[in-house]
Amino acid sequence: MKPPPFDYHAPRSLGEALDALAEAGEHGKVLAGGQSLIPMLNMRLAAPAHLVDINRLSELATLDVGPDGVRVGALARHAQVERSERVAAVQPLLREALRLVAHPVIRNRGTVVGSLAHADPAAELPAVLALLGGSVRLARPGVTRDVPAADFFVGPLESAVESGELAVSAFFPALLPRSGTAFREVARRHGDYALAGIAALVRLDDDLRITSATVACVSVGPVPVVVDVTAACGHRPPATADWASAAWAVQDRVDPETDIHATADYRRHLTGVLAEQALRDAAREATGA
Repeated sequence: MKPPPFDYHAPRSLGEALDALAEAGEHGKVLAGGQSLIPMLNMRLAAPAHLVDINRLSELATLDVGPDGVRVGALARHAQVERSERVAAVQPLLREALRLVAHPVIRNRGTVVGSLAHADPAAELPAVLALLGGSVRLARPGVTRDVPAADFFVGPLESAVESGELAVSAFFPALLPRSGTAFREVARRHGDYALAGIAALVRLDDDLRITSATVACVSVGPVPVVVDVTAACGHRPPATADWASAAWAVQDRVDPETDIHATADYRRHLTGVLAEQALRDAAREATGA
């Protein structure tokens, strides 16, 4: 199939891109990696009157790593972030999650910020951003705003990006000392969207007791579902934590739907199993074991 007709814009600067998007308003779409947008255009699930290609904007192909976290520019590809040793040292969950995103050929073109803006609840990166309490920076001519992850994902394929705005970067906070992360998912085939998935974050105190344990769930709600399970497993060493109770707490919070791939009950069951596994893995990483 072929996409519907549209006007193509190829700005040479960020200012030109923002002006083009402002003029297009609700009739404009941004082309970065295109790994989600192009198929939607070809299947005519999207029909923008204007397509703004930002691939010439080298100032957006940034990857800034500091002690406080990782800021990923709008044109930083999945593969670039996945392969960065500096990123992995500051926030290892990014590499772990990105290795589960589709296939290498997709990761070579797809962008981290584009995946976030696409806001697919079955994707890995929205769950990572939600779990870590990151944010997305949005821009329009003369105005920039940072939107916390908790407010960014509005619904399935719906984010807080407004008409005429461009998501220019995303910020992922650094992993704190005595903390661990993990990502677990189940898909029918490697590279497929997950039937269910869990990103986990566990923090310990100086006595190596759990001070917080949180998960973000994939494919079991309209947006990433973040669940704090500290009450079920906290204030004790990981070796004696009640991870099974934590998994039950996660299952109670999700509300998956039945589709052609899996029943709601099966997704809920998977979520509990994966939550226990991911929490154990994260706790093990936090202790340095």
